[in-house]
Amino acid sequence: MADMATDPLPFQSDFHRRWGELRDPHVRSLAWLLDAPDLLDLSASRWEGKLASLCHHAQTDWLIHLDRAPSRLHDFLSTQPLVRLGRYAEKLLAWYFMQKGVLHAHGLQVRGAAEGTLGEFDFILRFPDGLEHWELATKFYLLRPQRTGAGSPDYRADRPDYFIGPNLADTLGAKMQKIFGRQLSLGDHPVAKTLLGEPLVAARALIKGWLFYRCDDLVSEAQFGVSSSHCRGWWCRIDELDKHLSATSLILPRLSWLAPARVEHPEFTSFAAADARINGLLAAHGMPVMVANLAPSNGAWTETDRGFVVPADWEERAERSASATATA
Repeated sequence: MADMATDPLPFQSDFHRRWGELRDPHVRSLAWLLDAPDLLDLSASRWEGKLASLCHHAQTDWLIHLDRAPSRLHDFLSTQPLVRLGRYAEKLLAWYFMQKGVLHAHGLQVRGAAEGTLGEFDFILRFPDGLEHWELATKFYLLRPQRTGAGSPDYRADRPDYFIGPNLADTLGAKMQKIFGRQLSLGDHPVAKTLLGEPLVAARALIKGWLFYRCDDLVSEAQFGVSSSHCRGWWCRIDELDKHLSATSLILPRLSWLAPARVEHPEFTSFAAADARINGLLAAHGMPVMVANLAPSNGAWTETDRGFVVPADWEERAERSASATATA
Protein backbone atom coordinates (compact mmCIF):
# COMPACT_ATOMS: atom_id res chain seq x y z
CA MET A 1 0.00 0.00 0.00
CA ALA A 2 1.26 3.49 -0.79
CA ASP A 3 2.98 5.30 2.08
CA MET A 4 1.00 8.44 2.83
CA ALA A 5 3.14 9.52 5.78
CA THR A 6 4.79 12.32 3.81
CA ASP A 7 1.37 13.91 3.15
CA PRO A 8 -0.09 14.97 6.53
CA LEU A 9 -3.57 15.64 5.12
CA PRO A 10 -4.32 13.53 2.04
CA PHE A 11 -7.17 14.90 -0.03
CA GLN A 12 -9.29 11.84 0.71
CA SER A 13 -9.17 12.51 4.46
CA ASP A 14 -10.22 16.11 3.95
CA PHE A 15 -13.04 15.14 1.59
CA HIS A 16 -14.45 12.54 3.97
CA ARG A 17 -14.23 15.01 6.85
CA ARG A 18 -16.13 17.67 4.90
CA TRP A 19 -18.59 15.48 3.00
CA GLY A 20 -18.87 12.32 5.09
CA GLU A 21 -22.65 12.76 5.37
CA LEU A 22 -23.16 12.39 1.63
CA ARG A 23 -24.26 8.93 0.51
CA ASP A 24 -25.49 9.30 -3.06
CA PRO A 25 -22.57 8.71 -5.49
CA HIS A 26 -23.75 11.40 -7.94
CA VAL A 27 -24.05 13.98 -5.19
CA ARG A 28 -20.58 13.05 -3.96
CA SER A 29 -19.23 13.49 -7.49
CA LEU A 30 -20.87 16.91 -7.66
CA ALA A 31 -19.38 17.84 -4.29
CA TRP A 32 -15.94 16.91 -5.66
CA LEU A 33 -16.44 19.08 -8.75
CA LEU A 34 -17.45 22.04 -6.60
CA ASP A 35 -14.95 21.68 -3.77
CA ALA A 36 -11.86 19.76 -4.93
CA PRO A 37 -8.67 21.74 -5.53
CA ASP A 38 -8.26 23.04 -9.06
CA LEU A 39 -5.71 21.09 -11.08
CA LEU A 40 -3.95 24.26 -12.28
CA ASP A 41 -2.60 27.19 -10.29
CA LEU A 42 -4.92 30.17 -10.79
CA SER A 43 -2.09 32.60 -9.99
CA ALA A 44 0.37 31.19 -12.58
CA SER A 45 1.07 33.77 -15.28
CA ARG A 46 1.15 31.18 -18.07
CA TRP A 47 -2.64 30.79 -17.84
CA GLU A 48 -3.14 34.53 -18.49
CA GLY A 49 -5.98 34.85 -16.00
CA LYS A 50 -8.19 32.53 -18.05
CA LEU A 51 -8.87 29.93 -15.36
CA ALA A 52 -12.26 29.54 -13.72
CA SER A 53 -12.71 28.13 -10.23
CA LEU A 54 -15.56 26.67 -8.22
CA CYS A 55 -13.60 26.11 -5.02
CA HIS A 56 -15.60 27.27 -2.02
CA HIS A 57 -18.80 27.29 -4.12
CA ALA A 58 -19.94 24.08 -2.43
CA GLN A 59 -22.74 24.77 0.03
CA THR A 60 -22.97 22.13 2.74
CA ASP A 61 -26.69 22.50 3.50
CA TRP A 62 -27.64 22.52 -0.20
CA LEU A 63 -25.66 19.35 -0.95
CA ILE A 64 -26.96 17.54 2.13
CA HIS A 65 -30.54 18.38 1.11
CA LEU A 66 -29.84 17.15 -2.43
CA ASP A 67 -28.29 13.96 -1.05
CA ARG A 68 -31.47 13.22 0.89
CA ALA A 69 -33.69 13.74 -2.17
CA PRO A 70 -31.58 13.18 -5.30
CA SER A 71 -34.34 11.90 -7.62
CA ARG A 72 -34.50 15.06 -9.76
CA LEU A 73 -30.74 14.96 -10.26
CA HIS A 74 -30.98 11.27 -11.18
CA ASP A 75 -33.74 12.02 -13.69
CA PHE A 76 -31.64 14.78 -15.24
CA LEU A 77 -28.63 12.48 -15.58
CA SER A 78 -30.73 9.69 -17.13
CA THR A 79 -31.99 11.77 -20.05
CA GLN A 80 -29.19 10.26 -22.17
CA PRO A 81 -26.77 7.36 -21.67
CA LEU A 82 -23.58 8.49 -19.95
CA VAL A 83 -20.47 6.49 -20.77
CA ARG A 84 -17.86 9.26 -21.01
CA LEU A 85 -16.55 10.70 -17.78
CA GLY A 86 -16.23 14.18 -19.26
CA ARG A 87 -19.88 14.22 -20.34
CA TYR A 88 -20.94 12.94 -16.92
CA ALA A 89 -19.07 15.80 -15.23
CA GLU A 90 -20.62 18.30 -17.65
CA LYS A 91 -24.12 17.07 -16.82
CA LEU A 92 -23.47 17.34 -13.10
CA LEU A 93 -22.27 20.92 -13.47
CA ALA A 94 -25.12 21.79 -15.82
CA TRP A 95 -27.51 20.68 -13.09
CA TYR A 96 -25.68 22.82 -10.53
CA PHE A 97 -25.66 25.90 -12.76
CA MET A 98 -29.37 25.39 -13.49
CA GLN A 99 -30.19 25.26 -9.80
CA LYS A 100 -28.20 28.42 -9.20
CA GLY A 101 -29.95 30.23 -12.04
CA VAL A 102 -26.82 31.09 -14.05
CA LEU A 103 -27.00 28.56 -16.91
CA HIS A 104 -27.68 30.33 -20.21
CA ALA A 105 -26.71 27.40 -22.47
CA HIS A 106 -25.01 24.01 -22.21
CA GLY A 107 -23.44 22.08 -25.09
CA LEU A 108 -24.25 24.85 -27.56
CA GLN A 109 -22.88 23.93 -30.99
CA VAL A 110 -21.62 26.58 -33.38
CA ARG A 111 -22.18 25.71 -37.05
CA GLY A 112 -21.19 27.67 -40.13
CA ALA A 113 -22.97 27.38 -43.46
CA ALA A 114 -19.80 26.39 -45.29
CA GLU A 115 -17.52 25.26 -42.48
CA GLY A 116 -19.90 22.82 -40.78
CA THR A 117 -19.51 22.48 -37.00
CA LEU A 118 -16.98 25.00 -35.74
CA GLY A 119 -17.06 23.93 -32.13
CA GLU A 120 -19.18 23.67 -29.03
CA PHE A 121 -19.52 25.82 -25.94
CA ASP A 122 -19.50 23.65 -22.82
CA PHE A 123 -21.27 26.33 -20.80
CA ILE A 124 -22.53 29.84 -21.40
CA LEU A 125 -23.17 31.35 -17.97
CA ARG A 126 -24.98 34.59 -17.19
CA PHE A 127 -23.42 36.63 -14.41
CA PRO A 128 -24.21 40.22 -13.36
CA ASP A 129 -21.46 41.55 -15.67
CA GLY A 130 -22.67 39.57 -18.72
CA LEU A 131 -22.18 36.23 -20.45
CA GLU A 132 -19.12 34.08 -19.79
CA HIS A 133 -17.95 31.04 -21.76
CA TRP A 134 -16.63 28.23 -19.53
CA GLU A 135 -14.87 25.11 -20.81
CA LEU A 136 -14.69 22.13 -18.45
CA ALA A 137 -11.98 19.47 -18.41
CA THR A 138 -11.81 16.61 -15.90
CA LYS A 139 -8.52 14.85 -16.58
CA PHE A 140 -6.46 12.00 -15.16
CA TYR A 141 -2.78 11.81 -16.09
CA LEU A 142 0.16 9.63 -15.10
CA LEU A 143 3.69 10.99 -14.85
CA ARG A 144 5.49 8.91 -17.45
CA PRO A 145 9.19 8.02 -17.32
CA GLN A 146 11.85 9.84 -19.32
CA ARG A 147 15.13 8.09 -20.09
CA THR A 148 18.38 9.74 -19.08
CA GLY A 149 21.57 9.38 -21.06
CA ALA A 150 22.52 6.40 -18.91
CA GLY A 151 19.24 4.72 -19.79
CA SER A 152 17.70 4.76 -16.31
CA PRO A 153 14.16 6.10 -15.88
CA ASP A 154 13.73 9.65 -14.65
CA TYR A 155 10.36 10.81 -13.32
CA ARG A 156 10.42 14.58 -13.64
CA ALA A 157 7.26 16.65 -13.34
CA ASP A 158 8.50 19.87 -14.90
CA ARG A 159 6.79 19.64 -18.31
CA PRO A 160 3.08 19.16 -19.03
CA ASP A 161 3.80 16.65 -21.80
CA TYR A 162 5.35 14.32 -19.22
CA PHE A 163 1.84 13.67 -17.88
CA ILE A 164 0.05 11.22 -20.15
CA GLY A 165 -3.44 9.74 -20.11
CA PRO A 166 -3.85 6.07 -19.14
CA ASN A 167 -4.88 5.22 -22.72
CA LEU A 168 -1.74 7.01 -24.07
CA ALA A 169 -3.89 9.13 -26.40
CA ASP A 170 -3.58 12.45 -24.61
CA THR A 171 -1.17 14.52 -22.54
CA LEU A 172 -1.72 17.38 -20.15
CA GLY A 173 0.32 19.63 -22.43
CA ALA A 174 -1.75 18.78 -25.52
CA LYS A 175 -5.00 19.25 -23.64
CA MET A 176 -3.99 22.66 -22.32
CA GLN A 177 -2.85 23.74 -25.77
CA LYS A 178 -6.20 22.70 -27.23
CA ILE A 179 -8.23 24.49 -24.56
CA PHE A 180 -6.25 27.72 -24.36
CA GLY A 181 -5.18 27.83 -28.00
CA ARG A 182 -8.48 26.94 -29.65
CA GLN A 183 -11.53 26.21 -27.53
CA LEU A 184 -11.56 29.43 -25.53
CA SER A 185 -11.41 31.48 -28.73
CA LEU A 186 -14.62 30.00 -30.15
CA GLY A 187 -16.61 33.03 -29.01
CA ASP A 188 -14.49 35.28 -31.26
CA HIS A 189 -15.85 33.66 -34.44
CA PRO A 190 -18.48 35.79 -36.23
CA VAL A 191 -20.90 32.86 -36.36
CA ALA A 192 -20.62 32.39 -32.59
CA LYS A 193 -21.17 36.10 -31.98
CA THR A 194 -24.32 36.02 -34.09
CA LEU A 195 -25.55 32.88 -32.32
CA LEU A 196 -25.05 34.35 -28.85
CA GLY A 197 -26.59 37.69 -29.73
CA GLU A 198 -24.46 39.59 -27.23
CA PRO A 199 -20.72 39.76 -26.55
CA LEU A 200 -18.95 37.51 -24.08
CA VAL A 201 -17.29 39.30 -21.19
CA ALA A 202 -14.87 36.41 -20.51
CA ALA A 203 -13.80 32.94 -21.63
CA ARG A 204 -12.40 30.67 -18.94
CA ALA A 205 -11.30 27.06 -18.42
CA LEU A 206 -12.34 25.03 -15.38
CA ILE A 207 -9.75 22.26 -14.98
CA LYS A 208 -10.31 19.50 -12.45
CA GLY A 209 -8.60 16.14 -12.12
CA TRP A 210 -6.01 13.90 -10.50
CA LEU A 211 -2.31 13.43 -11.26
CA PHE A 212 -0.69 10.07 -10.60
CA TYR A 213 2.95 9.68 -9.64
CA ARG A 214 5.26 6.71 -9.80
CA CYS A 215 4.81 4.37 -6.84
CA ASP A 216 5.26 6.25 -3.54
CA ASP A 217 6.37 9.57 -5.03
CA LEU A 218 3.09 11.27 -4.12
CA VAL A 219 4.65 14.60 -3.14
CA SER A 220 6.40 15.33 -6.44
CA GLU A 221 5.64 18.88 -7.52
CA ALA A 222 4.91 19.88 -11.09
CA GLN A 223 6.61 23.17 -11.93
CA PHE A 224 4.68 24.50 -14.90
CA GLY A 225 1.54 25.99 -13.39
CA VAL A 226 -0.05 23.03 -11.60
CA SER A 227 -1.67 23.79 -8.26
CA SER A 228 0.39 22.66 -5.29
CA SER A 229 -2.78 21.25 -3.69
CA HIS A 230 -3.94 19.18 -6.67
CA CYS A 231 -5.48 15.74 -6.13
CA ARG A 232 -2.80 13.04 -6.28
CA GLY A 233 -2.52 9.30 -6.60
CA TRP A 234 0.11 6.68 -7.36
CA TRP A 235 0.70 4.30 -10.23
CA CYS A 236 2.56 1.01 -10.34
CA ARG A 237 3.16 -1.94 -12.63
CA ILE A 238 1.11 -5.05 -12.04
CA ASP A 239 4.17 -6.88 -10.69
CA GLU A 240 4.47 -4.21 -7.95
CA LEU A 241 0.87 -4.39 -6.84
CA ASP A 242 1.63 -6.13 -3.54
CA LYS A 243 3.49 -3.00 -2.38
CA HIS A 244 0.52 -0.71 -2.92
CA LEU A 245 -2.79 -2.53 -2.62
CA SER A 246 -4.31 -3.34 0.76
CA ALA A 247 -6.47 -6.36 1.52
CA THR A 248 -9.64 -4.24 1.45
CA SER A 249 -10.00 -2.46 -1.87
CA LEU A 250 -12.13 -1.99 -4.93
CA ILE A 251 -11.81 -1.29 -8.65
CA LEU A 252 -13.15 2.13 -9.58
CA PRO A 253 -15.24 2.13 -12.79
CA ARG A 254 -14.70 5.17 -14.97
CA LEU A 255 -17.77 7.11 -13.89
CA SER A 256 -16.61 6.71 -10.27
CA TRP A 257 -13.22 8.37 -10.78
CA LEU A 258 -14.17 11.84 -9.54
CA ALA A 259 -14.84 11.74 -5.80
CA PRO A 260 -13.14 9.52 -3.23
CA ALA A 261 -15.09 6.31 -2.88
CA ARG A 262 -17.55 5.44 -0.13
CA VAL A 263 -19.10 1.96 -0.23
CA GLU A 264 -21.04 -0.26 2.12
CA HIS A 265 -18.79 -3.25 1.47
CA PRO A 266 -15.32 -3.64 -0.11
CA GLU A 267 -15.19 -5.35 -3.47
CA PHE A 268 -12.15 -7.31 -2.30
CA THR A 269 -11.26 -8.46 1.19
CA SER A 270 -8.02 -10.21 0.25
CA PHE A 271 -5.07 -9.20 -1.86
CA ALA A 272 -5.20 -12.50 -3.78
CA ALA A 273 -8.74 -11.84 -5.00
CA ALA A 274 -7.92 -8.30 -6.11
CA ASP A 275 -4.71 -9.40 -7.81
CA ALA A 276 -6.50 -12.11 -9.79
CA ARG A 277 -9.24 -9.75 -10.94
CA ILE A 278 -6.87 -6.94 -11.95
CA ASN A 279 -4.59 -9.34 -13.82
CA GLY A 280 -7.63 -10.62 -15.70
CA LEU A 281 -8.68 -7.12 -16.71
CA LEU A 282 -5.19 -6.19 -17.85
CA ALA A 283 -4.93 -9.38 -19.91
CA ALA A 284 -8.33 -8.78 -21.51
CA HIS A 285 -8.06 -5.07 -22.27
CA GLY A 286 -4.44 -3.97 -21.79
CA MET A 287 -5.63 -0.72 -20.17
CA PRO A 288 -4.58 0.60 -16.74
CA VAL A 289 -7.03 -0.15 -13.94
CA MET A 290 -7.91 2.39 -11.25
CA VAL A 291 -8.08 0.95 -7.74
CA ALA A 292 -8.78 2.41 -4.32
CA ASN A 293 -7.64 1.21 -0.91
CA LEU A 294 -10.36 1.32 1.75
CA ALA A 295 -10.65 1.69 5.51
CA PRO A 296 -13.71 1.34 7.79
CA SER A 297 -15.38 4.63 8.69
CA ASN A 298 -18.74 5.23 10.42
CA GLY A 299 -20.33 2.00 9.33
CA ALA A 300 -19.02 2.11 5.76
CA TRP A 301 -15.73 1.82 3.88
CA THR A 302 -14.04 4.93 2.54
CA GLU A 303 -11.12 5.49 0.20
CA THR A 304 -7.74 6.21 1.78
CA ASP A 305 -5.70 6.45 -1.42
CA ARG A 306 -5.96 5.48 -5.08
CA GLY A 307 -3.77 4.52 -7.98
CA PHE A 308 -3.55 3.14 -11.49
CA VAL A 309 -2.24 -0.38 -11.98
CA VAL A 310 -0.62 -0.56 -15.41
CA PRO A 311 0.41 -3.52 -17.58
CA ALA A 312 4.04 -4.62 -17.43
CA ASP A 313 4.79 -3.00 -20.81
CA TRP A 314 2.93 0.26 -20.19
CA GLU A 315 6.07 2.33 -19.54
CA GLU A 316 7.63 1.26 -22.83
CA ARG A 317 4.38 1.96 -24.67
CA ALA A 318 4.17 5.40 -23.04
CA GLU A 319 7.70 6.23 -24.16
CA ARG A 320 6.98 5.09 -27.71
CA SER A 321 3.79 7.15 -27.77
CA ALA A 322 5.66 10.22 -26.58
CA SER A 323 8.42 9.71 -29.16
CA ALA A 324 5.89 9.31 -31.96
CA THR A 325 4.13 12.50 -30.90
CA ALA A 326 7.39 14.43 -30.72
CA THR A 327 8.44 13.41 -34.23
CA ALA A 328 5.00 13.81 -35.86
